[in-house]
Amino acid sequence: MELNKYIDHTNLNTCVTKEDIKKLCEEAIKYRFMSVMVPPYYVAYAKELLKDINVEVGTVIGFPLGYNTAAVKEYEAIVAIEDGADEIDMVINIAALKNKDYDYIKQEIEDIRNAIDGKTLKVIIETCYLTEEEIIKMTQICNETFVHFIKTSTGFGSRGANVTDIELINKHKNDVLEIKASGGIKNKKQAEDFINMGVTRLGTSSGTKIMEDDSSETL
Repeated sequence: MELNKYIDHTNLNTCVTKEDIKKLCEEAIKYRFMSVMVPPYYVAYAKELLKDINVEVGTVIGFPLGYNTAAVKEYEAIVAIEDGADEIDMVINIAALKNKDYDYIKQEIEDIRNAIDGKTLKVIIETCYLTEEEIIKMTQICNETFVHFIKTSTGFGSRGANVTDIELINKHKNDVLEIKASGGIKNKKQAEDFINMGVTRLGTSSGTKIMEDDSSETL
Protein backbone atom coordinates (compact mmCIF):
# COMPACT_ATOMS: atom_id res chain seq x y z
CA MET A 1 0.00 0.00 0.00
CA GLU A 2 1.51 3.35 -1.11
CA LEU A 3 0.13 5.39 1.77
CA ASN A 4 1.73 8.59 0.53
CA LYS A 5 -0.47 8.64 -2.57
CA TYR A 6 -3.61 8.75 -0.43
CA ILE A 7 -2.55 11.74 1.64
CA ASP A 8 -3.51 15.38 1.21
CA HIS A 9 -0.85 16.89 3.46
CA THR A 10 -2.65 19.74 5.19
CA ASN A 11 -2.03 22.95 7.09
CA LEU A 12 -5.13 25.13 7.36
CA ASN A 13 -4.36 26.60 10.75
CA THR A 14 -5.51 30.16 11.38
CA CYS A 15 -2.00 31.46 12.12
CA VAL A 16 -0.10 29.50 9.46
CA THR A 17 3.00 31.34 8.20
CA LYS A 18 5.06 31.21 5.01
CA GLU A 19 7.65 29.17 6.86
CA ASP A 20 4.93 26.67 7.82
CA ILE A 21 3.83 26.37 4.20
CA LYS A 22 7.44 25.95 3.06
CA LYS A 23 7.88 23.14 5.59
CA LEU A 24 4.62 21.53 4.45
CA CYS A 25 5.76 21.58 0.83
CA GLU A 26 9.22 20.24 1.69
CA GLU A 27 7.59 17.32 3.52
CA ALA A 28 5.28 16.73 0.56
CA ILE A 29 8.29 16.58 -1.76
CA LYS A 30 10.14 14.22 0.57
CA TYR A 31 7.26 11.77 0.87
CA ARG A 32 5.65 12.44 -2.54
CA PHE A 33 2.24 13.07 -1.04
CA MET A 34 -0.71 13.35 -3.40
CA SER A 35 -1.19 17.02 -2.57
CA VAL A 36 -0.74 19.83 -0.13
CA MET A 37 -3.84 21.57 1.18
CA VAL A 38 -3.21 25.23 1.97
CA PRO A 39 -5.29 28.35 2.66
CA PRO A 40 -6.27 30.32 -0.48
CA TYR A 41 -3.80 33.07 0.51
CA TYR A 42 -0.91 30.62 0.03
CA VAL A 43 -1.93 28.87 -3.20
CA ALA A 44 0.40 30.83 -5.49
CA TYR A 45 3.28 30.48 -3.02
CA ALA A 46 2.80 26.72 -2.67
CA LYS A 47 2.51 26.37 -6.46
CA GLU A 48 5.85 28.11 -6.88
CA LEU A 49 7.50 25.92 -4.23
CA LEU A 50 6.20 22.79 -5.94
CA LYS A 51 6.98 23.88 -9.49
CA ASP A 52 7.98 20.88 -11.62
CA ILE A 53 7.19 18.52 -8.69
CA ASN A 54 4.47 15.91 -9.02
CA VAL A 55 2.50 17.11 -5.99
CA GLU A 56 -0.87 18.80 -6.46
CA VAL A 57 -1.81 22.05 -4.75
CA GLY A 58 -5.26 22.13 -3.17
CA THR A 59 -7.18 24.76 -1.29
CA VAL A 60 -10.48 25.29 0.49
CA ILE A 61 -13.56 27.29 -0.47
CA GLY A 62 -16.29 28.56 1.85
CA PHE A 63 -14.13 27.30 4.67
CA PRO A 64 -14.80 26.26 7.35
CA LEU A 65 -18.48 27.15 7.95
CA GLY A 66 -19.88 26.95 4.42
CA TYR A 67 -22.51 29.65 4.69
CA ASN A 68 -20.99 32.09 2.21
CA THR A 69 -23.32 32.72 -0.71
CA ALA A 70 -22.92 30.56 -3.79
CA ALA A 71 -21.63 33.50 -5.84
CA VAL A 72 -18.89 34.23 -3.30
CA LYS A 73 -17.79 30.58 -3.28
CA GLU A 74 -17.72 30.48 -7.06
CA TYR A 75 -15.52 33.59 -7.15
CA GLU A 76 -13.22 32.13 -4.49
CA ALA A 77 -12.83 28.99 -6.59
CA ILE A 78 -12.08 30.90 -9.78
CA VAL A 79 -9.38 32.98 -8.06
CA ALA A 80 -7.86 29.85 -6.52
CA ILE A 81 -7.60 28.20 -9.95
CA GLU A 82 -6.07 31.37 -11.41
CA ASP A 83 -3.50 31.27 -8.60
CA GLY A 84 -2.56 27.71 -9.56
CA ALA A 85 -4.78 25.40 -7.49
CA ASP A 86 -5.19 21.91 -8.91
CA GLU A 87 -7.87 20.81 -6.44
CA ILE A 88 -10.76 22.57 -4.71
CA ASP A 89 -12.33 21.40 -1.44
CA MET A 90 -15.60 23.30 -0.94
CA VAL A 91 -17.81 23.33 2.15
CA ILE A 92 -21.51 22.94 1.47
CA ASN A 93 -24.06 25.38 2.82
CA ILE A 94 -25.08 23.39 5.89
CA ALA A 95 -27.79 25.94 6.71
CA ALA A 96 -29.37 25.28 3.31
CA LEU A 97 -29.22 21.55 3.95
CA LYS A 98 -30.96 21.97 7.30
CA ASN A 99 -33.65 23.96 5.45
CA LYS A 100 -33.94 21.10 2.94
CA ASP A 101 -33.06 23.56 0.17
CA TYR A 102 -31.53 20.83 -1.93
CA ASP A 103 -31.85 22.74 -5.22
CA TYR A 104 -29.67 25.53 -3.81
CA ILE A 105 -26.98 23.10 -2.69
CA LYS A 106 -27.01 21.26 -5.98
CA GLN A 107 -26.80 24.49 -7.99
CA GLU A 108 -23.97 25.80 -5.81
CA ILE A 109 -21.93 22.65 -6.40
CA GLU A 110 -22.62 22.66 -10.14
CA ASP A 111 -21.68 26.34 -10.47
CA ILE A 112 -18.33 25.75 -8.79
CA ARG A 113 -17.72 22.54 -10.73
CA ASN A 114 -18.39 24.36 -14.02
CA ALA A 115 -16.17 27.30 -13.04
CA ILE A 116 -12.98 25.36 -12.33
CA ASP A 117 -12.26 23.90 -15.76
CA GLY A 118 -12.28 20.21 -14.87
CA LYS A 119 -10.02 20.52 -11.83
CA THR A 120 -10.66 18.08 -8.99
CA LEU A 121 -13.64 19.08 -6.83
CA LYS A 122 -14.21 17.67 -3.35
CA VAL A 123 -17.45 18.45 -1.53
CA ILE A 124 -17.10 18.77 2.25
CA ILE A 125 -20.35 17.82 3.97
CA GLU A 126 -19.20 18.10 7.64
CA THR A 127 -20.76 14.86 8.86
CA CYS A 128 -20.50 15.77 12.55
CA TYR A 129 -23.41 18.17 12.11
CA LEU A 130 -25.58 15.93 9.92
CA THR A 131 -28.19 13.27 10.56
CA GLU A 132 -27.96 9.95 8.75
CA GLU A 133 -30.72 11.13 6.43
CA GLU A 134 -28.72 14.27 5.59
CA ILE A 135 -25.52 12.30 4.93
CA ILE A 136 -27.46 10.04 2.57
CA LYS A 137 -29.01 13.04 0.82
CA MET A 138 -25.63 14.72 0.35
CA THR A 139 -24.15 11.50 -1.01
CA GLN A 140 -26.97 11.36 -3.55
CA ILE A 141 -26.43 15.01 -4.52
CA CYS A 142 -22.71 14.34 -5.01
CA ASN A 143 -23.63 11.38 -7.22
CA GLU A 144 -25.93 13.58 -9.29
CA THR A 145 -23.52 16.51 -9.68
CA PHE A 146 -20.61 14.36 -10.93
CA VAL A 147 -18.04 15.72 -8.50
CA HIS A 148 -14.84 13.79 -7.89
CA PHE A 149 -15.04 13.35 -4.10
CA ILE A 150 -17.37 13.57 -1.16
CA LYS A 151 -15.36 14.64 1.89
CA THR A 152 -16.40 14.01 5.46
CA SER A 153 -15.08 16.95 7.43
CA THR A 154 -13.26 20.27 7.61
CA GLY A 155 -11.30 19.30 10.71
CA PHE A 156 -12.81 22.36 12.41
CA GLY A 157 -16.09 20.73 13.45
CA SER A 158 -16.95 18.85 16.62
CA ARG A 159 -15.33 15.68 15.26
CA GLY A 160 -13.70 14.29 12.16
CA ALA A 161 -14.40 11.21 10.05
CA ASN A 162 -15.50 7.97 11.61
CA VAL A 163 -16.27 4.45 10.43
CA THR A 164 -20.05 4.98 10.60
CA ASP A 165 -19.83 7.96 8.21
CA ILE A 166 -17.80 5.98 5.69
CA GLU A 167 -20.08 2.95 5.86
CA LEU A 168 -23.14 5.12 5.25
CA ILE A 169 -21.57 6.97 2.32
CA ASN A 170 -20.33 3.71 0.80
CA LYS A 171 -23.83 2.30 0.95
CA HIS A 172 -25.31 5.15 -1.07
CA LYS A 173 -22.58 6.42 -3.40
CA ASN A 174 -22.25 5.38 -7.03
CA ASP A 175 -19.20 3.61 -8.48
CA VAL A 176 -17.58 6.83 -9.67
CA LEU A 177 -17.74 9.03 -6.58
CA GLU A 178 -14.66 8.76 -4.36
CA ILE A 179 -14.43 9.37 -0.61
CA LYS A 180 -12.01 11.65 1.22
CA ALA A 181 -11.87 11.05 4.97
CA SER A 182 -10.53 13.93 7.01
CA GLY A 183 -10.35 15.23 10.54
CA GLY A 184 -8.63 13.41 13.37
CA ILE A 185 -6.54 11.02 11.26
CA LYS A 186 -3.31 10.99 13.23
CA ASN A 187 -1.71 7.55 12.85
CA LYS A 188 -1.01 4.77 10.38
CA LYS A 189 -3.65 2.43 11.78
CA GLN A 190 -6.44 4.96 11.25
CA ALA A 191 -5.17 5.70 7.75
CA GLU A 192 -5.02 2.04 6.74
CA ASP A 193 -8.40 1.27 8.26
CA PHE A 194 -10.06 4.00 6.19
CA ILE A 195 -8.24 2.91 3.03
CA ASN A 196 -9.36 -0.66 3.59
CA MET A 197 -12.93 0.66 3.67
CA GLY A 198 -12.49 2.13 0.19
CA VAL A 199 -11.40 5.67 1.03
CA THR A 200 -9.09 7.01 -1.68
CA ARG A 201 -7.93 10.26 -0.06
CA LEU A 202 -7.01 11.20 3.49
CA GLY A 203 -6.93 14.78 4.69
CA THR A 204 -4.49 15.06 7.56
CA SER A 205 -1.97 17.37 9.15
CA SER A 206 -0.14 14.27 10.41
CA GLY A 207 1.12 13.01 7.07
CA THR A 208 4.77 12.92 8.13
CA LYS A 209 3.94 11.12 11.37
CA ILE A 210 1.89 8.54 9.46
CA MET A 211 4.71 7.91 6.99
CA GLU A 212 7.27 7.52 9.77
CA ASP A 213 5.11 5.05 11.69
CA ASP A 214 6.77 1.65 11.21
CA SER A 215 3.83 -0.41 12.49
CA SER A 216 2.45 -3.02 10.11
CA GLU A 217 -0.77 -2.79 8.13
CA THR A 218 -3.89 -3.58 10.12
CA LEU A 219 -5.77 -5.74 7.64
